[in-house]
Amino acid sequence: MRLLAVSTLILCLIAASARADVTLAPPFQDHAVLQRDKPLPVWGRAAPEEKVTVEFMGQRIGTTADADGRWIVYLEPVPAASEPATLTVTGKNTVTLQDVLVGEVWLASGQSNMEWPVMKSDDADAEMAAARFPLIREFNAANTVAAQPADTVPGTWSPCTPGTAGNFSAVGYFFARALHRKLGVPVGILNSTWGGTPIESWTDATTLKSTDAWPAIDARWQEAQAAHPERAANYPAEMAAWKEAEEKAKATRTKNPVPWPRAPAGPGTPYAPSGLFNAMIAPLQPYALRGAIWYQGESNASRPAEYAEVFPAMLRAWRAQWNQGDFPFYFVQLASFTVTNDATGRSWAWLREAQTRALALPNTGMAVAIDIGDPKDIHPRNKQEVGRRLALIAKAKVYEIPVDCSGPVFVAARREGAAVRVSFAQAADSLTAGGKPLQAFELAGADRKFFPASARIEGDTILVTAPEVPEPAAVRYAWSNNPDANLFNGTGLPAAPFRSDEW
Repeated sequence: MRLLAVSTLILCLIAASARADVTLAPPFQDHAVLQRDKPLPVWGRAAPEEKVTVEFMGQRIGTTADADGRWIVYLEPVPAASEPATLTVTGKNTVTLQDVLVGEVWLASGQSNMEWPVMKSDDADAEMAAARFPLIREFNAANTVAAQPADTVPGTWSPCTPGTAGNFSAVGYFFARALHRKLGVPVGILNSTWGGTPIESWTDATTLKSTDAWPAIDARWQEAQAAHPERAANYPAEMAAWKEAEEKAKATRTKNPVPWPRAPAGPGTPYAPSGLFNAMIAPLQPYALRGAIWYQGESNASRPAEYAEVFPAMLRAWRAQWNQGDFPFYFVQLASFTVTNDATGRSWAWLREAQTRALALPNTGMAVAIDIGDPKDIHPRNKQEVGRRLALIAKAKVYEIPVDCSGPVFVAARREGAAVRVSFAQAADSLTAGGKPLQAFELAGADRKFFPASARIEGDTILVTAPEVPEPAAVRYAWSNNPDANLFNGTGLPAAPFRSDEW
């Protein structure tokens, strides 16, 4: 009995000693990239009231952990540095980070199209073989769910090499590569992504509950939890049936008739409201960064009205939580795709419009991808162009590099007899249809019935007509899930889908 008591005491002392060790927040690891020219918060845990000192590039700042053991210091801004440096944190123990660079840091978040790796993108073998950019680095946050905001998330920094680049977020990598080549400084990507996840999973609870969308979100979640035991029991068989049908469809070059079974939503799953914010975003705050890139929305396409409210609310909340002002936030509008379970054929069009509305917030930008989707695959492989278009926005708006970063932007539609003339901004000298007739235009009269329309370019305007609509009242472009959208400006950037009506 006495031996057991002594053993227990020793274990308690070891545990207490471990708790007293100074630790750093998840992004502070070997090979990290820190944000240049901004105050640098460095934070972590220690024993309550423990004195902590941080040293980096000639700076030495001390602080004292609070009663809960939390501590934070703010280093003065430092310029870009490609030469590896060390960052040392000292308390009762010492932690030294090696190979730390200073450059541009961007958060890359969203669902599977942001998570999608280089190894599964177009020209993957060639891209990986050429990925010799040791100054480009990615911190990959592990897929984790939490019921409350967490302090830590598993993850590591990886310098970009042919051996590591295959696992990088493809959009994040191609975005970072474009910036690195132009700016010549280190670029770090914080990759916090999880495929198939809805926006409510990435939004903190306080923000969610402040929206009018919350009652519907909460009701759905309560229903999902109630159904979870049965769904979880049936899911393995459903997935096995889908895989069998998928293999048969590939062998016969036919379409798989079995719908893809969504994983059951329940406690501990990534569909929990706020679960991914708590586990994969909160631990990264307030790491200094230049901005964020975002590719998500597929999982919310059936609920565009909710998305129109929650997306900008999430964006505002992230900015407030980071406490770095209205940092740049650039997002990808959903690409074209044939949605098999959508009888209207327009659900993604409404979600794209919900995304567009977020442009009303300051310091935002949208990369249009309507022309580079795959009608048969929700994961189009041309991530190079997606990353390039996001980088064009950053070059123009953040780094003040004179480049065109937007395709034609709808300005107005004016009736001219039996036709409608549409005018644009950002036409970049001229409009073009890529060498073929303009597609994906529709007209409607006062009866709100839309018909396919003919359209022709006249300078920086387009004249649209349809014989079935002699008195047009509204025009739409690319207003479907998988439109044949071919309106571009002179630099080859596509126009976003638009409509003149408010029906």
